[in-house]
Amino acid sequence: MYSAIRRNKVNSFLIILLFIAIVGGLGWLASYIYNSPGIVIAVVVCAVGYAVIQYFAAGRQAIGMSGAQRITEADNPRLYRIVENLSITTGTPMPEVYIVHDPAPNAFATGRDPEHAMVAATTGLLDIMTDSELEGVMAHELGHVRNYDIRVSMIVYGLVVAVGMISDVLVRMAFFGRSNNSNGNPVVLIFGLVAMLIAPLIATVVQLAVSRQREYLADATGALTTRHPEALASALHKLSEYGRPLQKQQSSMAHLWIADPLKPGVVQRLFATHPPIPDRIRRLLDIGGKF
Repeated sequence: MYSAIRRNKVNSFLIILLFIAIVGGLGWLASYIYNSPGIVIAVVVCAVGYAVIQYFAAGRQAIGMSGAQRITEADNPRLYRIVENLSITTGTPMPEVYIVHDPAPNAFATGRDPEHAMVAATTGLLDIMTDSELEGVMAHELGHVRNYDIRVSMIVYGLVVAVGMISDVLVRMAFFGRSNNSNGNPVVLIFGLVAMLIAPLIATVVQLAVSRQREYLADATGALTTRHPEALASALHKLSEYGRPLQKQQSSMAHLWIADPLKPGVVQRLFATHPPIPDRIRRLLDIGGKF
């Protein structure tokens, strides 16, 4: 587990570099097309500034978008004590605990590090899970915290949004701004526009790859914490059987939830933020056979 945590810390740094490279590439194309070197500098500075702001603010933004409400032990002793006991067991700082009033069973963790973590569960999840299953789900979420997946998620979330915003601005400049190509070469302009359109897709693919792998890792971490992988496997089975779209859907934070919160469909399955639940259950049962 310690090596996995180190890998996620390294991933945080590499993902930042990757997205800054994408943003810098977009800026360079724009500066070449419009013969203005200042564009690339302004684009990179704005993107880095946006990423820093998102790093500190995205956790609260995710809580706000989900409509979660913070609770104390008196509000919901069952959920609060399960999270508290898991925190004590793993030596993890007690995160803030939230409840989302939504009949769709789901849960997520957010924040930039274990000292600033937040975990949330929906009322739908609390209604259908047994205590051992709920413990497995929250151990999975605390696994994200311990593995610094929440840090990676927040960085990815912020930079995916930044790439999309910058690409949109540059495309609008190309269509509605002044045409001032340094060489008057329409091929360069077309290539630049294609790159600007493809960049958000590349950013999304990177986001999905990171998201899927971290789900497997959090499943394993949660199973090792509770020593009861079958409980989490059972919880995942219930999520697949009773799952439904959240009432407040936000595609930008879909990767934070334990199960995909979006409406099913061909496009959603193609660009799913989560690995298939049957695969996750199979891996958990394999872990259980090794205890």
